[in-house]
This record gives sequence, C-alpha cells and structure tokens, in this order.
Amino acid sequence: MADTVLDPITRTTAPAWSFLSDRVMGGVSQGLSAYAEEGGTGFLRLTGDVSTANRGGFIQMRRDIRLPAEAEGLILRVRGNGQRYFVHLRMSGIKMPWQFYQAPFETTADWREIRIPLSAFKPSGGFQRPQPEPGRVNSLGIAAYGRDHHAEVALSSLSYY
Repeated sequence: MADTVLDPITRTTAPAWSFLSDRVMGGVSQGLSAYAEEGGTGFLRLTGDVSTANRGGFIQMRRDIRLPAEAEGLILRVRGNGQRYFVHLRMSGIKMPWQFYQAPFETTADWREIRIPLSAFKPSGGFQRPQPEPGRVNSLGIAAYGRDHHAEVALSSLSYY
C-alpha cells in the first residue's frame, strides 16, 4: 500500500485538532496546541508543562481520524525538544477515557519522519486487546505523558501506510 496523507495540516484543517490535559480529572498540567507556519509549511505545536502531581501527567493534541482496515502503520513528520512523546490511539468500543493504545517516538530539533507500525502500539489503562484494529481506530493524539517535564513537540504531517 502506498503512503496516504490522512489530512494535511493547514490553517483550514488545524481546528479539527483539540487540546486536552489531565485537568479534566483533577491534574495540574498546563499547555496548549496551536497552528503555526514556517517556510510555507503548516504544523501544529504542543507545548506546556506536564506534572504528575494530583494523579495527573499528560497534555495532548487530538483529532478524530479513520484508518482503513488494511493500514499497517502511521507516518508522522515531527520535531521537538529532544524528548520522548507518544501517539495515543483510541478505537470504537473502548468506553473508558483512560484506555487507549500508545507508542513512543523520539524528537530532535530538526524535522524528521517517524514510521510506527500498528504492531508497536501497546494497550494502556487496564484492557488487554493485543493491538489496535485499524478499521476501528477513531482518534489519534500526540501526547506528552507520564512524567514531569516541559513539552515541546510539533507535527507537520500525518499519514498511514
């Protein structure tokens, strides 16, 4: 299967992404996601401070997506502050907001392409399905997660293969 862009990140498509943090459950992490352009390239930037205080520990930019059943993985073009971040996937049929699949990725100061096979995603939040079923994926998040740190990660494109 050829690589397929899910939705280019432009000023028009950026509003499909939303910001979410642990504050929805009493946490104290702070941040924001915002659209920016540089050299004619549009991207979304997630910045903030993640705190594990008060049982918290995440900030995230998220959007609804649909993957075809034959998708084998995701392709992200990212850059950041040299920290580890995560892609979170949710599927239809998962009821609890703390249940998702996650896969880590590393950032550098320069834009780079990250390819993550769906088999690399592990369940989180107490359920035991072995890996996500691509045809049931209904949202994707880019998350700073699980430890106290300053987050700065940008996404300029999202595709699948």
